[in-house]
Amino acid sequence: MLDVAQIRAALPRSPARSLGALEVHWELDSTSSELQRRGVQAPDLSVLLAETQSAGRGRRGRSWLSPPGLNLYLSCLKRFESGVAATSGLSLAIGVIVLRALEQLGLTGAGLKWPNDVLAMAGNPPGGKLAGILVELSGEYQGPCAAVIGIGLNLRLTPALCEQAGQPACDLATLSADGTPPERNRAAAALIAALVDGLRQFERDGFAGFGADYARHDLLHGQPLHLSGALGSFDGVGAGVDGRGALQVRLADGSVRRVDSADVTVRRA
Repeated sequence: MLDVAQIRAALPRSPARSLGALEVHWELDSTSSELQRRGVQAPDLSVLLAETQSAGRGRRGRSWLSPPGLNLYLSCLKRFESGVAATSGLSLAIGVIVLRALEQLGLTGAGLKWPNDVLAMAGNPPGGKLAGILVELSGEYQGPCAAVIGIGLNLRLTPALCEQAGQPACDLATLSADGTPPERNRAAAALIAALVDGLRQFERDGFAGFGADYARHDLLHGQPLHLSGALGSFDGVGAGVDGRGALQVRLADGSVRRVDSADVTVRRA
């Protein structure tokens, strides 16, 4: 079971000093919802974890399955004085931060799918979702604002859960050489440490500090894509992301279109 004392003991000194509140709950509707309810009372860089969520959520109102005792469900609050305008690319940076945590745990074989999915390149089929990220912003466009960052990370999935997910899914057990995922408190500490350090870097450098790492792990670069959203549907080839974190798509005529929000799928031959 998750344990605050064990997680704190596993944190390196620098992120441990900067961390705000750290709480583990048996059940919450959503760790992000709980942080949002606390509002200004929650210290900066507060982290809440839950053993299970009754209403875990992902991007565009999708639900996030949260069975007890198997995976990690956490949310982190980060305040920014420079406003919502300065948080462009934050969800992409969080993807890089998750991969940094996995590397600290000795795990490789994962990549990033714009805008906020961490996918495993192993598994059957390959490309299963390993982690989901949801960033929710509140506050002023050019003044103080806050980001509540929710992360669901699969440590071990049962066949029944994979079926319930309704899409390809994967877990850290699959990435591990011996099929055993990292101990949960150790995994939580690695993710929290990477979050604290990474969010301080983002506050200082913005997405520019993460662009090279994102490009290294970009699973859509050079891939034939189909995009659909409020502005309609179109096809193209992934051409990386720009300095704001917008997806760049090369069209058939050679021009590049930048996309801030869309559902993206890789077209199969």
